[in-house]
Amino acid sequence: MSLAKTSLLLLTLPFGGEAFSSSSPLLSRRPNVTPTVRHAATLESNASEASELRPANPSPSSVATAVIASDATSSSLPADAIQSRSLDRDAIINSSVLLLAVGIVLEHVLSVDVGITRGWTAAEIAERVPIDNWRSYTDVLNMAPLRTKALTSGAVYAIGDVIAQSRQEEEGEEGTYSMLGKLDRWRVLRSLAAGLIGHGPMSHVWYRVSEDFFDNVMHLHAWWDFVPKVIVDQTVFGPVWNNSYILLLGLMQLHTPSRIWEDMKRTTIPLILSGLRLWP
Repeated sequence: MSLAKTSLLLLTLPFGGEAFSSSSPLLSRRPNVTPTVRHAATLESNASEASELRPANPSPSSVATAVIASDATSSSLPADAIQSRSLDRDAIINSSVLLLAVGIVLEHVLSVDVGITRGWTAAEIAERVPIDNWRSYTDVLNMAPLRTKALTSGAVYAIGDVIAQSRQEEEGEEGTYSMLGKLDRWRVLRSLAAGLIGHGPMSHVWYRVSEDFFDNVMHLHAWWDFVPKVIVDQTVFGPVWNNSYILLLGLMQLHTPSRIWEDMKRTTIPLILSGLRLWP
C-alpha cells in the first residue's frame, strides 16, 4: 500500500471519541454525542415533562384550607383515642366503687348471724338472714332514728340516681361497660348528699309532726286514715321537699339564685301531679 493511501485511511478512522472528515481541506472535526451530553439531554427532557404535570400555583386561601383540613383530620383520631381512654378509666373507677359498696353491704348482710349459725341448715340460714337483718335495722333505728334515716335516705338517693343515669342511655345501643364509663360520679355524690343532709332529717321531723297531728289533734284512728295522710303528704311535704332538693343541688352545682328559682317554678306543679298519680 502506498504512503498516500495509508495516510488517507488513518484520517478517516475514529480517534479519541472524534472522527475526521477528508471532505474539508482543513480536515475539520465532527464530534460524536458523548455520554455527558446524552445525560444533560435526558435531564432536560424530564424537567420538561415535570413542568407539564406540575399544577398551577395554589392560592393562599386554598393552602390554608388544605392545612386546616389536614390538621382536623390528624387531630380527630387522637381525640377519639383520648375519649376512649377516658371512658375506660372512668369505667374502671366506677366499677371499683360499685363493687366496693356492694361488697360492704353483702358483708354486713351475710354476717348478721355470725357465731350462732353452727348446726343450721342452708334453708334455716336463708330464712333467718332477712329477718335478723330487718330486726337489726329496727334496733338501730330506735336507738338513733335521725342518723339512721339520714344514712338510709342518702343510700336510696344515690342508688336512685345510678338507676336514673342508666335509664337515660338508649336501650340496646350502650353496653353495661360503656354505661359505667359515662356514669357521672359527682352527680351521684350530690344526690347522696341531698338525701343525707336533706331528705333524711326533714322526713324525720315531718312524719313525727304529721303522726302527732293526725293522732292527737284530728283523732283519726280508722282503717282509712292513710288517705288524708297521703293527700297532706303529697300536697304539703312533697312540694317543700322537692324545692329543697332543687335548692341543695343548685347550691352544690354553684348555680345562680335566679336559675334555682326558675327550676323550682318549672318543676313544682309537674312533680305534685306525678306524686298524686303514683299513689292511686
